[in-house]
Amino acid sequence: MSRFQLSWVKTHAEALWMKRFCADAEENRGLVDRDELAQTYGDSQASSPENLEDGAPGTRTKITTWEAGWNVTNAIQGVFVLGLPYALLQSGYVGLLLLVLAALICSYTGKILVSCLYEEDETGRSVRVRHTYEDVAKACCRHICPYIGGKVVNAAQVVELVMTCILYLVVSSNLMCHSLFFLPLTPATCSAITFLILVPCMLIHDLRVVSRLSLFCSLAQFLITFIVIGYCLRQSPQWASRRLSAVTVDFDGFQVAVGVIIFSYTSQIYLPTLEESMTDRLDFGSMMNWTHALACVLKTAFSVMAFLTWGEETKEVITDNLPTALRTGVNLCLLAKALLSYPLPFYAAAEILQTGVLKLDSSADGAERWTLLLRGSLLLLTLIMALYVPHFSLLMGLTGSVTGAAMTLLLPALFHLQLKWTQLDVSRRAVDILILLLGCFCSVSGVICSIKGMVTAFEDT
Repeated sequence: MSRFQLSWVKTHAEALWMKRFCADAEENRGLVDRDELAQTYGDSQASSPENLEDGAPGTRTKITTWEAGWNVTNAIQGVFVLGLPYALLQSGYVGLLLLVLAALICSYTGKILVSCLYEEDETGRSVRVRHTYEDVAKACCRHICPYIGGKVVNAAQVVELVMTCILYLVVSSNLMCHSLFFLPLTPATCSAITFLILVPCMLIHDLRVVSRLSLFCSLAQFLITFIVIGYCLRQSPQWASRRLSAVTVDFDGFQVAVGVIIFSYTSQIYLPTLEESMTDRLDFGSMMNWTHALACVLKTAFSVMAFLTWGEETKEVITDNLPTALRTGVNLCLLAKALLSYPLPFYAAAEILQTGVLKLDSSADGAERWTLLLRGSLLLLTLIMALYVPHFSLLMGLTGSVTGAAMTLLLPALFHLQLKWTQLDVSRRAVDILILLLGCFCSVSGVICSIKGMVTAFEDT
């Protein structure tokens, strides 16, 4: 082959590579979360800007309504369900109402958030003109400060993702300590071992393989949940001695429980991309209804049975209450699930920080070194936080109060009121305003009570 032919092949190969893998670089840097969540759900490639602007479906790999429902179920039925019995212990009978109310409100706010992605054209037809949570925030702030809305949402997403990583480290260390009880391992040692296991996360460039494992992680989660429920049913003769009314509910514990329950239903940051990927988007509303109804039934049954079995001895991670033999097997499965779940929020947080906040150019010289430094620092930060705040329910309550209430209650209601005010009747406006006020109250009071709880826990240790 001549030098000219080699040059021609090289030129066309580079053009094909740029077209296939490097298209829309500016769009990807501005809207990082779209790409990360697209990878989470197995999308083959992002939609082109032209298709995104006119509402066309683009080239995104489509999923059925059942697959979309499975993904939402994965988001709201994770490891953090293990903290719900302890939340019920803190909140008493009111906790049962909270479990139902949170499912209704989170389902509603998810639907109104997605409705903010659409506008009516001249013919009255709904057209999808926005595509991420960040796009909605930018649209709401475009007349005041076009960039502040997107930055607020990005900051909230990073905080939630980092806190999620810390929670996975906390629960992993907790599970390792209780699973390997026959070894002289301290909580700090378990955290260090978990950290070493997760060091390869710094080298991850594509999470498609990890996302495919989510099915097995979810099946393991359901299996473990039903094992705990089965054990509780075997202990049903002693339930008569347990009464929720015997639990004294104090305001601080109640607010922490509210944060825990809200956080367990958080899925809003995934919904825009998920809805865009659905074959029949008209089924989105019904999918949200039945997934949250199922989650409500399972969480309520799980929490009530666990509390009736262990009463005031209910621990922050409910598997710690199981008998030694059963607890070891269950905790090892949960440990594997928690470790496999860590890379996704870690990778998404690192990418948002790298391209959405720090604006690092991946093609610049030394970019790989800066990427490793950023990811290493982020991984080390989650370890330090897990070591100094080793209280699963308190940390989960704080996360739910800070970002969960904001992303799940406050912001969707605020954006819906601003973008759809003229299309809403009085009752819908009243509902949105009520949720907005509830989100503000839960955020402020939950943060204060969670911090007070942590201070008390540190003083007791």
